[in-house]
Amino acid sequence: MLSLLQMIALPEPISRLEEIAYNLWWSWHPEARALFGALDVTLWKQTQHNPIQILHDISPERLQALAQDRHFLHQYKKVLAAFDAEQGEQTTWFREKFPDLHGKTIAYFSAEFGIHNSLPIYSGGLGILAGDHCKEAGGLGVPLVGVGFLYQQGYFHQHIHADGRQEAIYKPLNLDLVALKKMTFPSGGTLVEVPMHHSKIYVSVYQVLVGSVRLYLLDTDVPENAPWDRELSARLYAGDQEFRIRQEIVLGIGGVRALRALGIAPDVWHLNEGHTSFMILERIREEIAQGTPYEEAAQKIRRSTIFTTHTPVPAGHDAYPPYLIEKYLSNYWPLLSLSQEGFWDMGKHHETWGESFNMTALALRFSEGHNAVSVLNGKVSRKMWQCLWPDKQEDDVPIFSITNGVHVPTWVALEIRQLYEKYLSSDWVNQHDDPNLWQKVFDIPDSLFWKKHLFVKRKLLRFIQERARALLTEKAGEASQILASGALLDTDTLTIGFARRFATYKRPMLLFHDLPRLKKILTNKLRPLQIVFAGKAHPSDELGKRSLQQVYNFAFDPELAGRIAFIENYDMRLAHDLVQGVDLWLNTPRHPFEACGTSGMKASMNGVPHLSTLDGWWIEGFNGKNGWAFGNKTTTIPEQQDEEDSNRLYALLEQEIIPLYYDKDMDGVPHQWIQIAKEAMRSIGHLFSARRMVKEYTEKLYVPAARLSAR
Repeated sequence: MLSLLQMIALPEPISRLEEIAYNLWWSWHPEARALFGALDVTLWKQTQHNPIQILHDISPERLQALAQDRHFLHQYKKVLAAFDAEQGEQTTWFREKFPDLHGKTIAYFSAEFGIHNSLPIYSGGLGILAGDHCKEAGGLGVPLVGVGFLYQQGYFHQHIHADGRQEAIYKPLNLDLVALKKMTFPSGGTLVEVPMHHSKIYVSVYQVLVGSVRLYLLDTDVPENAPWDRELSARLYAGDQEFRIRQEIVLGIGGVRALRALGIAPDVWHLNEGHTSFMILERIREEIAQGTPYEEAAQKIRRSTIFTTHTPVPAGHDAYPPYLIEKYLSNYWPLLSLSQEGFWDMGKHHETWGESFNMTALALRFSEGHNAVSVLNGKVSRKMWQCLWPDKQEDDVPIFSITNGVHVPTWVALEIRQLYEKYLSSDWVNQHDDPNLWQKVFDIPDSLFWKKHLFVKRKLLRFIQERARALLTEKAGEASQILASGALLDTDTLTIGFARRFATYKRPMLLFHDLPRLKKILTNKLRPLQIVFAGKAHPSDELGKRSLQQVYNFAFDPELAGRIAFIENYDMRLAHDLVQGVDLWLNTPRHPFEACGTSGMKASMNGVPHLSTLDGWWIEGFNGKNGWAFGNKTTTIPEQQDEEDSNRLYALLEQEIIPLYYDKDMDGVPHQWIQIAKEAMRSIGHLFSARRMVKEYTEKLYVPAARLSAR
């Protein structure tokens, strides 16, 4: 199938622009981003940094001119050389360390992937983590392939009404303007059949290149399907429980069949959260179809399967009642040589509402290695799932921890990268999991660090003000919304960022617990404070939407003097600018409900200190000198915990954080604040990188599973 760009004649001197554009490798390489930006600065902004669309929209005359521009050609050849060197790299960390596993493949299943804003198939932390995992696996040479869904309407675009109500708007993705390739199988076919109830669902497969990693996305929007089945891959986390089980059958069972159709035979299968667990059923069915007895087949599948749990709240784990399992999977228990009761036992778990078929229970029973995503999350998970190992003490439940990390090249601002290249190492990107490297951040002159930070901060505020100006055009006459969207934010004011999914356990309202006290802090004439909020509430989460509405309405309060802003439609593009450009990052989850959290890691790597509840990753990351912490106690009375935590939060702001930020020398440089920012970089840059994380997955899970499976 020809891509849209193959129908457009690129001049021969720059003909490989298409090849680079179709590999999302460009998205975390500044030189490649600058190359596409140089094609047309206006289009670069209008397309939200989408090179496929730029190449589609740009005029042939402009392309011809660039093909003769010596400066552009030099830039193009430099990017091309870096691209070829990385894609053709024969010596990688994985190959050097594990030569006996050359030729092995790891399949990584996830319900969402956050790679770049142009491919909006993510909703939040789980997807961004999966995207970072894929990027870093490619950089280390880990032989990983990803499997997920092509959500043609994505999660949702957020529109905030004047009264603060969130509206979910779904916009179809133009597949011709995204870095996708529709796959044709070696057999010549293009569709995979997935059994569903008393019929079949047909699935097409698209490939996304993420550096050297291939990501395969499933799509049910094909003419062969009934209209209601075509909708299965339309939206992320949409529909009721019945819709969800049908989606997860397509993802798990269809994902296995898609890999088989592509001729890919993974040696290790990684389930990223329970949404993907039906993959286990299909793999056991394959073994039994070849004559393997059930117990032997189950053990074989168990040896090659690993599972990561992210969810510390029981209600967050997918669990289905008997009637849905019987309706949609009754055809599977005879294929597994099981009775209905035997099949039910595979995922059996007791919920508050009764017995269920629990996707996490299924994954834990049929995987060899199980991990949580932070040390605290491991402790919570062992307690939650001890029921599956009744003969073990809680501490002996075999769920260990690999704390999440972030893909450093993706999330560090260009201006901060330049400092790292000069003062850490010209090759710092390839060494960034070395703790010794990060000691050199203290060699960066304070005045230069502050100059770079203020530049990035101004860039963020310009972006926010451009969005406010766009709202003025779209919503003429609603001046209060322009104010609420950050039109009055000031570069010289200490700026806090709070951006994440709006859910009650994340406590976005904690800052407003004592409103008079907060007003006094915000409007101090000598040392003011301003706060930028962003985030979406799940369309079905009424409490989350109510919290969002309350925060948004505070942005209208004239007594707050425009010091509160809410930026609508939080996405990867806005996340980049926020973690890089604010002065302080805030996180307020109710202990111990934060599985890990990664936004504070991204901020810290940009020299933005973290202020957070001692929950999730921050228990491991906080050292007393690299940010601020509060609230590590759990009470049975939430109101009491909120009271204690808010008082400590206000005290930190009033007595430590605000005075430190405004304690500047004659040149306006806050030296003591910068020491905390540098300590955040030094202590967090290596330890919470995706490079460290993927190496841990490889050494502790992938390699043992590959060797065990081979035996």
